[in-house]
Formats: sequence, structure tokens, C-alpha cells
Amino acid sequence: MKILAIPATNSQTSINRQLLGHAARLLEDGLVAGAEVEILDLNEFEMPIYSPERNAEIGVPAEAQRLFDAIGAADAVLVSFAEYNGSYTAAWKNVFDWTSRIDMAVYQGKKVAMFAATPGPRGGAGVLGGATMSAPFFGAELVGNLGLPSFYDNFDTEAGELVDPELRNRFEKILGALAG
Repeated sequence: MKILAIPATNSQTSINRQLLGHAARLLEDGLVAGAEVEILDLNEFEMPIYSPERNAEIGVPAEAQRLFDAIGAADAVLVSFAEYNGSYTAAWKNVFDWTSRIDMAVYQGKKVAMFAATPGPRGGAGVLGGATMSAPFFGAELVGNLGLPSFYDNFDTEAGELVDPELRNRFEKILGALAG
């Protein structure tokens, strides 16, 4: 099973990237039989800021088509959202806006699990709420979502894993649903 993991930020040191690294290890170590996880880097998908005028002028950038094709080639998708001021990062919003010009069903009917990790106590409730509410509109079969609050209290950055047993159990259950 090919799983595409997207940290929805352009930060190389993102806690959401760390969370998806943990997910990849769990999945590939047998949580889902035959799982192969590819973690994307949004920095490889930089494009001009989306506008209808720019779209009419230059068309859809090749980077948006590459993302759309990568989602299409996957069996399932993981997205972990960084929360900037209660919403998506500018990097993710721009990439997603361009990709949606190809087809509004960006997720192409794939099983999708959504996460958000934040250092604060709300666990990305704002960004995750918006993302999960709109997921079906964008062609996602949402299998679950989890906001991870107080990241540095609940995640061992040296070991690269969740340490809170309840959060880890919920996380693993969502990941396992990708195969169901």
C-alpha cells in the first residue's frame, strides 16, 4: 500500500513533519501490511501566489500537477497541518489552491487521515476543523483526524514517537483505518 504523507508546511523543522515521520515508521513497521510511505517536502512545490488572473495568464504550474499526480498514484494520504494564526500555512494554502484548479477533488477519492500538531493546548483545532469539514468537498474519504496538543509534552523528539498512551492509541487506530 502506497501512502503519501504531506506535512502542510514549508518548515524543515516542523513538528508536523516529525509526527508524520513517526507515522511512517509505524506504518512501515507493520501497522499496515506492505505500507510504503513517501513524505513530501512542500518546498519542492513552490509556485507564484495563486490568483485567477495569474491562472489565466500562466495556467496551472507543473508543480501543482506533480502534487495532483502524486496524490493520484497513492492508495492513501496523510496530511499533518501546522497551524498559523488559527488556519493553514501560506505555503499549504497556495499549493492547495493551485492544485484545486486541476480538479476540485484534490484528494481524488483516496482515504485520508488528517492531523495537526501544535505546541499549545488546542492541538490545531482551528486548522483541523476547517480541513476536516471541507475534506469531502475536496474528494477525501476521511478515515479520521487527531489534533496533538502540547507537542513537547506528548512527543519524545529524541525517540521520534508519541509518549502519551491514549494519544498514541488514537493515532495508531486512525493510521490502521487507512487499510480498512
